[in-house]
Amino acid sequence: MFRTCGVLQEEQLHTVPLKHEVNKMFLRSAWLAVLSGLLSLGLPSADWTAGNRVEDEGEGRQNDQATPDPKKPPHIIFILTDDQGYNDIGYHNPSIRTPTLDRLAAEGVRLENYYVQPICTPSRSQLLTGRYQIHTGLQHSIIRPRQPSCLPPRLHTLPQRLQQAGYATHMLGKWHLGFYRKACLPTRKGFDTFFGSLTGSVDYYSYGSCDGPGLCGYDLHDNESVAWGQQGRYSTLLYTQRARKILEGHDPTAQPLFLLLSLQAVHTPLQPPKSYIYPYRHMYNVARRKYAAMVSLVDEAVHNVTYALRKLGYYRNSVIVFSTDNGAQPFTGGSNWPLRGRKGTYWEGGVRGVAFVHSPLLKRRRRVSKALLHITDWFPTLLGLARANSSQSEGLDGFDVWPTLSEGKESPRQEILHNIDPLHKPPSPPGPRPGSGKWSQHIWDTSVQAAIRVGDWKLLTGDPGHGDWVPPQTLSSLPGRWWDLERTFTPSSASKTTANQNIWLFNISGDPYERWDVSAQRPDVVQALLERLAFHNRTAVPVFFPPDDPRADPALRGGAWGPWVEEEEGEEGRGVEEEQERYRGVYKRRERKEKQMSKLNAYFLKLNEQLTSSLV
Repeated sequence: MFRTCGVLQEEQLHTVPLKHEVNKMFLRSAWLAVLSGLLSLGLPSADWTAGNRVEDEGEGRQNDQATPDPKKPPHIIFILTDDQGYNDIGYHNPSIRTPTLDRLAAEGVRLENYYVQPICTPSRSQLLTGRYQIHTGLQHSIIRPRQPSCLPPRLHTLPQRLQQAGYATHMLGKWHLGFYRKACLPTRKGFDTFFGSLTGSVDYYSYGSCDGPGLCGYDLHDNESVAWGQQGRYSTLLYTQRARKILEGHDPTAQPLFLLLSLQAVHTPLQPPKSYIYPYRHMYNVARRKYAAMVSLVDEAVHNVTYALRKLGYYRNSVIVFSTDNGAQPFTGGSNWPLRGRKGTYWEGGVRGVAFVHSPLLKRRRRVSKALLHITDWFPTLLGLARANSSQSEGLDGFDVWPTLSEGKESPRQEILHNIDPLHKPPSPPGPRPGSGKWSQHIWDTSVQAAIRVGDWKLLTGDPGHGDWVPPQTLSSLPGRWWDLERTFTPSSASKTTANQNIWLFNISGDPYERWDVSAQRPDVVQALLERLAFHNRTAVPVFFPPDDPRADPALRGGAWGPWVEEEEGEEGRGVEEEQERYRGVYKRRERKEKQMSKLNAYFLKLNEQLTSSLV
């Protein structure tokens, strides 16, 4: 029987090298001695390109439950959550109740050196294409509801390749990869069926989605039609119910299945059913309380899906992947503690993701992997499991990491290009900026927002975003609308020491919380990583970030979001290419005016800083 809670009933759920150790000077600091137990910091590696070690909890066990059948590719269940932070799962934070996720991770392989992108659209595009966003044109921000933009038609997607390998492919939940033409829809990108929302943020009960005042519409779709009449049904439960129906209607012995369960949870708005809030009543931050309740709902949804996999005969030949799409937004209840930064930034809190793999097909289970992995790696890895030839998709940035996941072998990945965004260049302040020196003149323009990880080393240039450490339970600083939180251009008052800085270097293995910038001590490493950025940038395609199209207004289509550009039969994809050529070099521009902070907002910000300084 499906597990339920409170008022939710069962029927609802039919539901680069080193000569010296760069951090020794810091280890002499008195305050570090106080915090050493909290931060658990190690010494940097002797090889700056060696960052893919695998560490286990225990020896791992040989799995005697199931062995791969070369004639039967495995069923693949990919569960993607939205805005779930590093500190928002039980095995990182016992105050969050996620027994199902904890058990699945403990019995599988926990990924503790796994990276995603800092915001929604880039992560989803890299998952489905296996390419960095500099190779898709989606380097800048997210796709807004009124933007005529989507995945480039020239790129095959993961579900399209899986279809070619004989898979049935289904998607549930949040798309957020563009929909202005039918050619952009999930059903035209490789999914046999789609049930979910097309925009980035939807009400959990009414399925209303807004892109500014007065620009709202209904956003729930069944394949290519609007799914009217679902108001009042909570989205996490609704998607769980549909997942069960898909599993029940498919013969697991006849055809392999790929199910992408892309939950909108735990993105804002914070709307958990009341019965789920009660276990978190001790949390004085109301936003944190609601957020935690929504995480527990995700846990229950995963329980019900995995129960169905076992009951219906899928489990023994299945691979379950769980991943967040980016870090959490602390000012709306989430937590990345003790990592630095938040969603929309290139600090660890924005890009280090919660993830695990659970499968009877894993040869070494019950362990923690610290192998360097990235969200682009799922494309070739899952194709390899499906017995498909990933070499048919040229230009992939991902690696097949199944031997790493299953057997504990070293990861083939040595670096991650987090991003290069040429549009994200805030106005330079008068005078020289710390750390810029000769590098910006000869190797790289350090005012450009970029981030790269090579081995243990991580380099950031430009404006990485809000760089505080935000402990859980700090109070909200009264933020604006959710889309204003996607990207920050003005350093916070709590980050005055970095307000005019544009180069940072960290040894992530020795300093996982990015507290010690060693760019001044290691110019050799800085230069090497700047050269890597320049190398990657030579392969980048132009940014595609068109202005809003007034024809997207839902009022012009009966009150629902949906495609607004018509295309002739047989011309799918061609229109997208023409649209991208039309807007090449023309970008959407937003006014960014500094506003005076209200006295009340200033009070809350000051209180937040006091709380943070007492804990950091």
